[in-house]
Amino acid sequence: MTTLPAPVALGGNIPLPLLPEPGEQSLVRRIGRMMMYVFLSGVLALVLIYAGFHAYMAWKLTHPNVSPLTSNPMLAKNLAYSDVTFPSSDGKSTVDGWWIPVEGSRQSIVLSHGYGANREESWVPMYDLADMLHKLGYNVLMFDYGFANGKHRLSATGGVRESKQLLGAIQYARQQGSEELIVWGFSMGAGTALQAALQHAPVDGMILDSTFLPNEDTLYYNLEQTQLKLPRYPTLSLIKWFLPIMGGTSLDQVPAKLAQDTPFDFPIFLIHGTNDRKAPVYLAENVAKVQTNPYSQLWVVKGAIHEMIFRTHKKEYVDRLTVFLKEVHTATVTKKFGTHAVSV
Repeated sequence: MTTLPAPVALGGNIPLPLLPEPGEQSLVRRIGRMMMYVFLSGVLALVLIYAGFHAYMAWKLTHPNVSPLTSNPMLAKNLAYSDVTFPSSDGKSTVDGWWIPVEGSRQSIVLSHGYGANREESWVPMYDLADMLHKLGYNVLMFDYGFANGKHRLSATGGVRESKQLLGAIQYARQQGSEELIVWGFSMGAGTALQAALQHAPVDGMILDSTFLPNEDTLYYNLEQTQLKLPRYPTLSLIKWFLPIMGGTSLDQVPAKLAQDTPFDFPIFLIHGTNDRKAPVYLAENVAKVQTNPYSQLWVVKGAIHEMIFRTHKKEYVDRLTVFLKEVHTATVTKKFGTHAVSV
């Protein structure tokens, strides 16, 4: 038998380590592979959780919680009405609403509610508006966008699909004999009205309160208002990637810039608060500065918040609104019959 020499010491004191036995080497490799597997699994789990969180945000954005209807015009304001159903302008969805007529009137207003609400939109408040307009002699159409429809709910698309539904509402009101028609929109309902206007909506005027148009900037503007404090990147990139998967529509399909850059041939009354934490005031300012119709106007209310201006500044709101409605009537009659036929 050959005797192995003793390990040679370095520096005279430190012995060289003995190499592990073959079985020990295999155990070390297995432990190393296991640790690497655990590490990679943890990283993958974190990535999936992070991506899943943004997928959930995209789902919530496209599927907002909307309360069911709680009343109707008769119960709320003693207004006679009819339940109506009509198709969107592209025929791809069905719209439900209420038609509140004024006998003999040829003037109508379509109310366009905001995101996360239905046709009642109590905080505006819609029933009060309908009652006021009815007393002023306007037929009123209140309806639900697809994301608020209790019978056949659809995903929210930032106005892409909703603008077709609004065009269907406008067509319905025209079919009822409306010779003068105005759309009164709130928040995304106002932004949707602008998107419908880009598609040549046959309207005589628009009232746009707290206008919201979704794009990367306004989406992150809303995220900043939450307590999550998420970074702009990669948050927006991930949400944008998941939006068409969850809702069927890309954020890039929303013509937000075009809506802010286009002058329309009808009067627009833009109303916005400086303390709006959902829709930055520059949206209304951008729309206003490119308008050329002499009756178009912008009313910026210092300190006012999102969609609450009617409540907090009611008298001035109604006074300005009444003047604008008379101006629209003047413009409509002049356009159709000439200046000699104007009567307000």
